[in-house]
Amino acid sequence: MQTFIHYFLHFGFPVILAYLFFRKNWKKVALILLATMLVDVDHLLATPIFDPNRCSFGFHIFHSYYAIGLYVILLFLKRPYNIIGLGLLLHMLTDFIDCLFMYNACNSCLENAPAKGLLESISKLFF
Repeated sequence: MQTFIHYFLHFGFPVILAYLFFRKNWKKVALILLATMLVDVDHLLATPIFDPNRCSFGFHIFHSYYAIGLYVILLFLKRPYNIIGLGLLLHMLTDFIDCLFMYNACNSCLENAPAKGLLESISKLFF
């Protein structure tokens, strides 16, 4: 279920949002939102490139708290920058939800995760 939710939030949800809120230009907006998946290029800088037990939220440079702050600022700029900011924040939220799934399945797996404190706090609220 975690994998389905992760990929739906990355690929399906942006298309649905584009269609519901940007109906006039929904295809263009959907492509912009999907293009924000390129933010995962920062995974290429990690060793190993892919680790199924690694929480990318707060770990990779484009998934850092500083980067997320910049993505929030993009929301207040003109189009297409606000749509790019929205896509990037949706991406971060999706990765954070994935981290919550991982944390609740295996607390010790994320012992050294940069977002461990945040994951613990949110997890206590919902689980």
